[in-house]
Amino acid sequence: MNATPQRHLDVRHGVALCVGMVVGAGIFKTAPMVAQALPDAWQLYMAWVLGGVLSFVGALCFAELAAAFPDAGGDYHFLRRAFGDRVGFLFAWSRFAVIHTGSMALLGFVFGDYLATVVDLSPWLGQHASSALAAGLIVALTGLQCLGVRVGLGTQLGLTVLVLGALLSLGTAAGMHAVAGQPALDARAATTAVDWGQAMVFVFLAYGGWSDAATLSAELRDERRGVLRALLWGLGLVMGVYLLANWAYVRVLGLAGLARSEAPAAELMRVVLGPEAELLMVAGVSFAAVAVMNAILIAGPRTTYAAVRDLDRAWHLGRWDATRGSPTGAMLATSAVALLLVALGDFTRGGFSTMVDYLSPVYWGFLLLSGAALMVLRRKEPGAERPFKVPLYPWLPLLFCACSAYVLWASLVYVKTGALVGLGVLALGAVLLSASWRAASNR
Repeated sequence: MNATPQRHLDVRHGVALCVGMVVGAGIFKTAPMVAQALPDAWQLYMAWVLGGVLSFVGALCFAELAAAFPDAGGDYHFLRRAFGDRVGFLFAWSRFAVIHTGSMALLGFVFGDYLATVVDLSPWLGQHASSALAAGLIVALTGLQCLGVRVGLGTQLGLTVLVLGALLSLGTAAGMHAVAGQPALDARAATTAVDWGQAMVFVFLAYGGWSDAATLSAELRDERRGVLRALLWGLGLVMGVYLLANWAYVRVLGLAGLARSEAPAAELMRVVLGPEAELLMVAGVSFAAVAVMNAILIAGPRTTYAAVRDLDRAWHLGRWDATRGSPTGAMLATSAVALLLVALGDFTRGGFSTMVDYLSPVYWGFLLLSGAALMVLRRKEPGAERPFKVPLYPWLPLLFCACSAYVLWASLVYVKTGALVGLGVLALGAVLLSASWRAASNR
């Protein structure tokens, strides 16, 4: 008989996973892109506040679903109950082949690019240095996770503290800059055209990932409100440090300086404290990439495990390792796909924006369906015990769905080739799923 998840984790583990999945390289890479679209600092701050508030609304929806239907599959489990097996398995495929593994490859390259500026490996690895560092990090984190979920989550707690410390240091440096009375760099002209659609795609990209805390719903000791508390505390921390970071960017670099910066956090520290502080911030960005990758290796394989488990087949991917407290087979498979995507990235030399294109439409399409699943399950399973219910129902779930639909539309309008590749991989999953179902029905 296969082992199953046990309730042995605290809310702080859920908070660490939530913050770790959200606060990564996004805030260090997307802030300039948001600044390019908005004409003044107040609209910039408003965009980040709006992103945080709408993420809170989504968190309330996921908290109800997680309390009523706890499962290691998270939103896979909710989608499957609401819309059937095919939609659930298609979502599991999207996480396995597009969302999580693509994010790991992207963040691995961010880590490799930053570290390659400090450690010169070109004499041995040439132009493949960044790819080799990315692959090495994936292998190292996978080995760490194989030591057990407590080791992995303990590492996540430590990484989360380091990342939050890096962001708080931005605010401290900007405060020193303000006390010294030094003016910010040139400001943007107020006549710049506002493109809120483009801005919000990148804002929500930076906030993305909080929903993965639901994958711990079957392992948190507080089964009634554990996910709710983890999401609210986690997103509260995220919104606070995001606003602090953007205030620091604008105060030191100015809106125009932020908009044209390739590495605003490192540039800010260099302006205020010199090149040594810039080097420390590079390390902070690297830790941010590591933190998200580590969190993905905790949350992502749980969806794959749940999907294969529900196929009711004796596959290693659908087995829970009671000793390690994690689905080891699914974790190894996730790492293998991420390594393949690193190899693909090394071959094509794709960039950050291409991966945004690749991930965004698929991610927001399924997040829209997850919001709709709350309303479907209210009607489909009215007798299910719901320890927590979304307030102002159905208006808040409808608001979350409308927001998700808007960002989905904006991502499809804004992105180009990468979106088509991501949707193509999703379509491949639909073909594989149909073939699997036909083979099963012919037995």
